[in-house]
Amino acid sequence: MNDVRAKRIASFIEPLRVEPGSKVRLAKDFDPAFKAGVTKKREGRELLRAGVELLAEYQRRLAAEKTHGVLLCLQALDAGGKDGTIRHVMSGVNPQGVKVSSFKVPSAEELDHDYLWRYACRLPARGEIGIFNRSHYEEVLVVRVHPENLDRQHLPGASVGKDMWARRYREINDWERYLTDNGFAVVKLFLNLSWEQQRARFLKRIDVPERNWKFSAADIRERSFWKDYQHAFSEMLSATSKPWAPWYVIPADRKWFARLCAGAVLAHTLMELDPQYPRVSDEARDELRKARAELEAEEKPPTTAGGSRRA
Repeated sequence: MNDVRAKRIASFIEPLRVEPGSKVRLAKDFDPAFKAGVTKKREGRELLRAGVELLAEYQRRLAAEKTHGVLLCLQALDAGGKDGTIRHVMSGVNPQGVKVSSFKVPSAEELDHDYLWRYACRLPARGEIGIFNRSHYEEVLVVRVHPENLDRQHLPGASVGKDMWARRYREINDWERYLTDNGFAVVKLFLNLSWEQQRARFLKRIDVPERNWKFSAADIRERSFWKDYQHAFSEMLSATSKPWAPWYVIPADRKWFARLCAGAVLAHTLMELDPQYPRVSDEARDELRKARAELEAEEKPPTTAGGSRRA
């Protein structure tokens, strides 16, 4: 049954995977409205519920085995659905085994270190799932679209040049290879939102009072850099989708389908790791048998010298 389930999930997410070594042209190669044959929202929600149960099962095994860890990186433009994806996909797992980190503008302390330092400080431990809501890829996305941010990083002159982005891609690839070699799976999801759908979500944030808090004038300013971001995402996906840490482009125009896809990719990763509950030693089994015998031999609860009394 597990083999059938694993094959079905692998087949479902295959069209979302960025083939390592391929040249990505985001607007042409990936459709934000793609539905993979899942035509009804109700069907998608039912599949997501099943996926959440599967994630819960494998998360328990991951925590018990305590050998591997999982790092889930979420990237998207504003209104891409990162928060909702985390909330829905992780709804059934034990919160003790999940750590979410959101990365905003770097602090003065963070700027005093190398650009990967603040991300390394928040990596998951073995047995945990760590989620980066925005990730180290901001350093080749936002910083690339807004190169003035480099001035705040206090880089030596030799580090800034035309080959800078190629070098950062290489450094990120090497870092992720290091993580995977040490037992930490790196799952990378780009929530691919269309121009039209982003506009609709911004308008909803403006028109619905309960969503006003989500909107910022900075969102509109960033929207004016749409083409620059599309180019930066395409370059990033091409350069950093590797066999040990491939990218998955998640169609994000339909939130329910994006959540289904994100859950499927994460479940696929955990099933490939196949964590197992630890085997109990013969000595420990003897102790278990003795404890069972003692419990079965008990006749009634102990009482105090004065008998039982109500609390």
